[in-house]
Amino acid sequence: METTVGSTRLTLVQGDITTQRVDAIVNAANKALAGGGGVDGAIHRAGGPDIMAECRAIGGCPTGQAVRTTAGRLPAQHLIHTVGPVWSGGSRGEPELLASAYRSSLKLAARHGARRVAFPSISTGVYGYPKALAAAAALQTVCAALQRLSFDEVRFVVFSDDDREVYAQAMRSLSETA
Repeated sequence: METTVGSTRLTLVQGDITTQRVDAIVNAANKALAGGGGVDGAIHRAGGPDIMAECRAIGGCPTGQAVRTTAGRLPAQHLIHTVGPVWSGGSRGEPELLASAYRSSLKLAARHGARRVAFPSISTGVYGYPKALAAAAALQTVCAALQRLSFDEVRFVVFSDDDREVYAQAMRSLSETA
């Protein structure tokens, strides 16, 4: 599925984010940048030890912020690690922190000259953020950021059929309100 915001293509892809040929891949990281399970673990395994070495040197990343490392063996030039919020019912600033994670990632990608960026579904795995809320927030935040930043493509890469449908619905809703 695809839509356009200004001159930027927003694309929904079901697949493995570690195989996306883009300029920057975004990693849903933890605060310690220590690798882990889910998308984070898959990215570290596919990208190799150089990523972890740089993460150790950086030392960590606050929730809602982003840092950049080498992409290692991934088919990208940049790996942007962002920390999304743990869902606690929505009353502890989770929506603002999730939006900040997307904005920070896009700003960092733009600063490093990336034209094509691939995002996973941030915070929806073990962090428990409701998928429909996260998808809507991701798309709204990216669209708002595209008023100030320019990319050729922003790609949302999801793994499961269920995630694809959730993001497709959010994209349809976005198109209807545009």
